[in-house]
Amino acid sequence: MTDPILPRIRPAIAALAPYRQGKQAGPDAFKLSSNENPFDPLPSVVEAMRHITPINRYPDATALRLRERLGARYGVEPDQVHVAAGSVSILHQLILATASVDDEVVYAWRSFEAYPSLPLISGATGVPVALTDDARHDLDAMADAVTDRTRAIIVCTPNNPTGPIITSGEFAAFVERVPADVLIILDEAYAEFVTAPDAVDGLAERIFDRHPNVVVLRTFSKAYGLAGLRIGYAIGHEKVLDSARVTGVPLSVTAAAENAAIASLDAEAELLERVTEIVARRTRLVAGLRAQGWKVPDSQGNFVWLPAGDRTDEVAAAFVAGDIVVRPFSGDGIRISVGEHESVDKVLQVSESVVRTLQP
Repeated sequence: MTDPILPRIRPAIAALAPYRQGKQAGPDAFKLSSNENPFDPLPSVVEAMRHITPINRYPDATALRLRERLGARYGVEPDQVHVAAGSVSILHQLILATASVDDEVVYAWRSFEAYPSLPLISGATGVPVALTDDARHDLDAMADAVTDRTRAIIVCTPNNPTGPIITSGEFAAFVERVPADVLIILDEAYAEFVTAPDAVDGLAERIFDRHPNVVVLRTFSKAYGLAGLRIGYAIGHEKVLDSARVTGVPLSVTAAAENAAIASLDAEAELLERVTEIVARRTRLVAGLRAQGWKVPDSQGNFVWLPAGDRTDEVAAAFVAGDIVVRPFSGDGIRISVGEHESVDKVLQVSESVVRTLQP
């Protein structure tokens, strides 16, 4: 049987591997591969999802109620808020809006694994800039990488998967070095877990007021525990966000997701108590790993990074054998999400069993 004739696919797209989600866990294993919130949804949030537009009707395409709520919270107009199906959707929209053939998009590496594909999908060229030896963004090198072809820069803080933050002073100096017509996307998906006092906070500092080329991304997936509903938001200049609205898939935010996000804001104090508990588990996990000899970077997200190098796959297999599903990045290291209370001791048990064979 001969192979069928298929439509011609762009070579750059055909060469891309699909996004690889963290592995699912068996019934007796801890799933610590996807940076999910380990707590069950609040009853008030579940109840809010029951009061939605009937599913035979389309949701509000602009998520106006949520944009108004976020606008009031951060002191901006609703049109300075854009809501989409997760913050990664907004990243995709902004790159499509700014970069095309012969353009460049700068990002740190290693960072969020979706970043390299975004410029390729838009026809642009990705320019990865290596992290520093302590797993942080090298903002000076990223600024040096800017050329007249650069259209966008993605900055992730805390950095996924390694964990460190960018300080307020570092980011301010970086923005001054970047041309005003280059979009800077400040990806703060894990902002609620940050305890470092000098960390940049794009919304609290209202950086977009002074620099209209800066857009700040946040999500309800992590701290608010709505990963399965896919909802995130951006705040920035209205005209910049209009470009994301144009390139986005219409009606991609469901009524259930919008209602759950609003209910989560109503229950924020209760949800942030959970964040405090996750941070306490993170602190215990980092301290335990370092005591074993692991060179764990200063993590400010809901995950930790084990720099296992060329032994990464071997170490990840040891965790899986111990009923802990982690996220390996072959040749670099392993990201372990901070999960259930019981998982912390189990992670430390496995990590201690393998650290003696490594030179991290």
